[in-house]
Amino acid sequence: MNQTNEGVRLQKVLAEAGVASRRACDDLIAAGRVTVDGEKITWFGARVDPQQAVIHVDGKRIPTRTELRYYMLNKPAGVVSTMSDPKGRKSLMTYVGDVPERLFHVGRLDTDTEGLLLLTNDGELANRLMHPRYGVSKTYLAEIHGPIGRDLGRRLKKGVKLADGFAKADDFRVFDQVGKRILVEVTLHEGRKHIVRRLLAEAGHPVQQLARTEFGPVKLGRLRSGTIRALTMQEIGELYAAVEL
Repeated sequence: MNQTNEGVRLQKVLAEAGVASRRACDDLIAAGRVTVDGEKITWFGARVDPQQAVIHVDGKRIPTRTELRYYMLNKPAGVVSTMSDPKGRKSLMTYVGDVPERLFHVGRLDTDTEGLLLLTNDGELANRLMHPRYGVSKTYLAEIHGPIGRDLGRRLKKGVKLADGFAKADDFRVFDQVGKRILVEVTLHEGRKHIVRRLLAEAGHPVQQLARTEFGPVKLGRLRSGTIRALTMQEIGELYAAVEL
């Protein structure tokens, strides 16, 4: 960040990132709500390199590198979490083929699991989202068959022993029930293979269907199966915050 003629005016960078109009961005700067590389900026005319500067507004990082892309996909069941498949199965490329940038998926979903999958070309963010150090939570809806004991949630949160070690849920609740068909919501922060299916199976309730509905602060919402959309600036900022960027 500098006060010379090098770089791009800060309010222009903010406006082009979708924060607000240039006039409103001037007000944000004047109010001391903008930081660049950790320094509060309150003067007009400050210039930055949008490819290098780390900019926060009200404590949330603003994505300013124009080549970076962030998407969510509601992955249908039966789609493999790869960009191509030697067996000819439907892959993620079916849904991102029109995106000019080369994207990669943040973690995986089992072929039979549907729901929220993040796609980006921001390697630093993706690596942190997958790193155990940051403990980013994931929430799933699982269909199981009842009846279930009242202590199922307590057992899952206390933890069960699996073949590859101890595992537990961070949160659990019954989401819906129709007869013996029960939808349960399970939140956990680890990413071992088939972890939700194995956790519930070990508790005596094999999963019939499984969908991921949340990845950290980002929620699937009403995005239709097989549909992709760009993340909002707020969602991107919340993902940055979740991994201390």
